Amino acid sequence: MVLRWKKRPVGSNWGDFGPDDELGRLNLVTPDKVLSAIREVKAGLSFSLSLPLDLPGGNWVDEQRFPPVLYPTISPLGANANRHRVVDGMRATDILNDDMVQLYTHYSTHWDGLSHIGQLFDAAGESEIRPLFYNGFSLDEKMVESGHASVPHSVFAQHLGIENAARQGIQTRGVLIDLAANFGHGRTVVDYDLLQDVIKRDDVIVEEGDIVCFHTGFAAALTDRVNHPDPRAILTQYAALDGRDHRLLKWITESGLVALAADNPGVENMPARGNLGCCSALPLHEHCLFKSGIILGELWHLTPLASYLRENRRNRFLLTAPPLWLSGASGSPTNPVATV
Repeated sequence: MVLRWKKRPVGSNWGDFGPDDELGRLNLVTPDKVLSAIREVKAGLSFSLSLPLDLPGGNWVDEQRFPPVLYPTISPLGANANRHRVVDGMRATDILNDDMVQLYTHYSTHWDGLSHIGQLFDAAGESEIRPLFYNGFSLDEKMVESGHASVPHSVFAQHLGIENAARQGIQTRGVLIDLAANFGHGRTVVDYDLLQDVIKRDDVIVEEGDIVCFHTGFAAALTDRVNHPDPRAILTQYAALDGRDHRLLKWITESGLVALAADNPGVENMPARGNLGCCSALPLHEHCLFKSGIILGELWHLTPLASYLRENRRNRFLLTAPPLWLSGASGSPTNPVATV
């Protein structure tokens, strides 16, 4: 183990994959692991695990994030929206549409990258608290133009951008843990004991290199506008993991999983239950993104897959879920596909 700094956070794996590693636990997805994941395909059926990118709709889940907006690109002849294409020397019949998009990287179905959440930490051992991210990387700030104003912006392109996961390509075995089937749609904060009960009851096995997906039913409720006319109400419903449970965090570490995904916003219970003294407001994010190099998937649409797996007494599948190769981004939309 070689560290970038003198010390690392308790319970972290900083340096285990080298001092300059920016991939985290995805290093555990080896060719043999991918081959074992492919052997989970029995029926040849595929399930898209993505919501439409305009859901949840508005900014009620997170006030700083908004749905994507499509615009036509502009040419000297005007907007490229159903535009008759003019070509010198011929009577062209082509009609052209060409788009651009304003896209929030953490809206709808997405990955949280390793530069998404950092912590204040004294890695030098000199009582000098500084903002750090996974594996001890520090992200400097500069001023960039955003519209008509200069705003601070972290230079994520230097370290821990989502392009590292995109370059790797995320394809491995997925394991679904069906919280909705076990706890219903009421609010259940799932600690270690409750999780182990589900794992035993549903005969779930998690191995090194797996991505674990938690089905709560939240994403399906987003698409059900008839029974949920006020979508804000569902924020207080459905299961979420208890990020304050140290035994649960220890299980995440010891299981060997490389990523967590859920169909709710945040994966963990938010706000986290209170804790005395100074601590992270998002303890599961801290443990996964900051300490362990485990990326997080949020707002995945898992209900159709969960129904199929339960009907067929299965919980494992081939999962393909690459992020967009957007250099420097702290997260990315993804269109995960489960093949069963």
